[in-house]
Amino acid sequence: MAFAQEELIQIQHLIDQSLSARPEVINANVRYELDIRERIVRVEEELKHQRELMIQGFEMSNKRFEQMDKRFEQIDKHLTVITSRMDRFMFWSLGLTISAVVAIVKLT
Repeated sequence: MAFAQEELIQIQHLIDQSLSARPEVINANVRYELDIRERIVRVEEELKHQRELMIQGFEMSNKRFEQMDKRFEQIDKHLTVITSRMDRFMFWSLGLTISAVVAIVKLT
């Protein structure tokens, strides 16, 4: 099925006519693709920005946890000091109470 040169020229002419009759469709597709690409770029940039914000938030959370750990250590030391003071007070109180009981028993 071979085409003659005239038929090929006629087919080419018909194709050119149909394409030139509808350039807005081709341009619309190109514009649509450009719009889609621009949107994709904007979405990628926004995702990158969101990722940076998340990393920054995680770093801030880690710093806050470190601060809380330091505060807990301070409270633990303070409670240890209070406990040792209470222990000394209890020993002195017990000693004075036993001494008073012994003194009362001997004097009576």
